[in-house]
Amino acid sequence: MTHTGGDGPRARGAWRREAAVTATAFALCLLGGVVRVDDTLAPPPAAAYVVAVVSCALLPIRHRAPLAALAATTAVGVLVPTLGLLLTPLIVAPAVITAYAYALAARSERRAASAVLLTSAVLVVCIPLFGDFSWKDASRMGVVAVFPLAAGVLGHSVRNRRAYLAAVEERARRAEESRDSEARRRVAEERVRIARELHDLVAHQITLANAQAMVAAHLFDARPEQARRSLGELVETTGDALDELRATVGLLRQSGDTAAPAEPAPGLSRLPALVESFRRAGLDVSVHREGTARPLPPGVDLTAYRIVQEALTNVTKHAGTGSARVGFVWNRDHVTITVADDGGGATARTTPTASPVPDRPPGYGLIGMRERATAVGGRLSAGRRPEGGFLVSTHLPLPPARDTTQTADGTTVDGETVDGETGGAP
Repeated sequence: MTHTGGDGPRARGAWRREAAVTATAFALCLLGGVVRVDDTLAPPPAAAYVVAVVSCALLPIRHRAPLAALAATTAVGVLVPTLGLLLTPLIVAPAVITAYAYALAARSERRAASAVLLTSAVLVVCIPLFGDFSWKDASRMGVVAVFPLAAGVLGHSVRNRRAYLAAVEERARRAEESRDSEARRRVAEERVRIARELHDLVAHQITLANAQAMVAAHLFDARPEQARRSLGELVETTGDALDELRATVGLLRQSGDTAAPAEPAPGLSRLPALVESFRRAGLDVSVHREGTARPLPPGVDLTAYRIVQEALTNVTKHAGTGSARVGFVWNRDHVTITVADDGGGATARTTPTASPVPDRPPGYGLIGMRERATAVGGRLSAGRRPEGGFLVSTHLPLPPARDTTQTADGTTVDGETVDGETGGAP
């Protein structure tokens, strides 16, 4: 079985083109030998065949050594008058072809122009050096000079065209790669965002449900009425969790935009309901504010809500305390949010809301909070306090304030309360 290889058809096509070019150049050389010096027509002499064979035999090397092929074919053209033949553009067709090839392959435009100009000058100069010079020879000199120059210009244009097409293809390839990498980056970011949203949603609701179930189990024998109330709150919590999870998954399953209005993203306006849900789970949450509250951009508002939600969830799961403090300090260009507890950790927890699995591996709550804060241009820190407990503190940027009334110390204290919480520093 014959193995043709992957480049077989292409190689055969190149050989066919090369044979066609060589045959055409050979025919033109013989046609140029028909014209005699005395302007009569006669069959091409043997000298014409010699010129045609030698110059056409040099054509195949123009691809590997274009400058050498140009010099050799030009030298053959110079010998044409010495053989008693008339120097015309037809008989120097191989030199014209090699001029085109050199202009096409030359790396420097200056070198290509110099070589083509030198070829034209040499061919033109050899005309008056042999025989009598007349006005017909002058016109023939112009024609002989034009053909190599035209071939060089054509080769240069084709080279520029090929370079332009190659640059366009390279730009298209890089643009395609850039689009692919951008799509992969966006998919990865979307996966992280979805994972963060599901974590915040599921961790919050499941933690509350777990705390309410443990309270009910703890009070089932001693205070059945309170246990029954806790079980009712558990049913409400799990129902809310299912509704939010169904809404989130439903948005993910949509293939396009929906005409139905979507529920607005949660923000600090839902803080009272969030605090009340933790209170029902047995965690006493107090909210303290300092400064004048201002509307937050949607992204920052959602980030603030999710950070408070996740921090309180961590207090419910891990802190050995039944209370937590949420603080808001409003400044001109940022708001500082703190969530603190004075518990001793999961191992010290003795309340009914203690986690049944104290040795479970750490989750992604702190990572998600940091990612959320960084995404909106803020920063977040979390760690144990020297006096005991755990503190989560985040600084989120605010849009420039148009008008702010300040007191003597540079801040405006808002004495407003939220569901009975008193104002003041956390």
